[in-house]
Amino acid sequence: MARILVVEDNADLAFGLRTILEFEGHDVDVAEDGSSGLATARASGPDLVILDLMLPEKSGYEVLRELRGGGDRMPVLILTARTEERDVVLGFDSGADDYVTKPFSTLELLARVRALLRRSRHETEMAIPLPETFGDVEVDVASRVVQRAGEVVDLTPKEFDLLAALLRRRGAVASRNELLSEVWQYGNVDVATRTVDVHIAELRRKLEEDPSNPEHILTVRKAGYRLEG
Repeated sequence: MARILVVEDNADLAFGLRTILEFEGHDVDVAEDGSSGLATARASGPDLVILDLMLPEKSGYEVLRELRGGGDRMPVLILTARTEERDVVLGFDSGADDYVTKPFSTLELLARVRALLRRSRHETEMAIPLPETFGDVEVDVASRVVQRAGEVVDLTPKEFDLLAALLRRRGAVASRNELLSEVWQYGNVDVATRTVDVHIAELRRKLEEDPSNPEHILTVRKAGYRLEG
């Protein structure tokens, strides 16, 4: 399911939250103060943080501000015993995604956890991939633009698809049959064809400094091809 970090100094409440979340199938880590909570969040990169606002060492507000200031974007659900609007607003201003007020029902908590995890997964799926690089080549998968040493390289659609398939494996070997199935949608991958080899040769010609002695688009004897660098 998901990895969830609970930052809560009340041992009984922390135990209850762990039990509830693990029953739902999640992996749960617990930290009992703000400093260890911040360190654990940064080290483990949880899918969701459940964060009490009133904590020893560092308050939940401080933890939030330091997480967001460091670029961590995991969703954070804050827990607060306070009901004053300004405390909730301060939590949101510090980077919280949602809140529940103690005491809360199990059903309410789980509903908010599910909603935050769904939203986070959707945002991840919709995120635009960053350009990939190897050697002096940059590949922008989203725009299907390839540059070498700052100059745009004209690839055919299948050449680009083949390059993208190698990039997705990044160092792992892709067999000819796998590439024929993935890039050309061959139903019978046992068919004899030089299609992959011809397109690999073209990629080397366009992207390698010395196509006859490639440094990045490599042949793995009797196995297939892999992208190095």
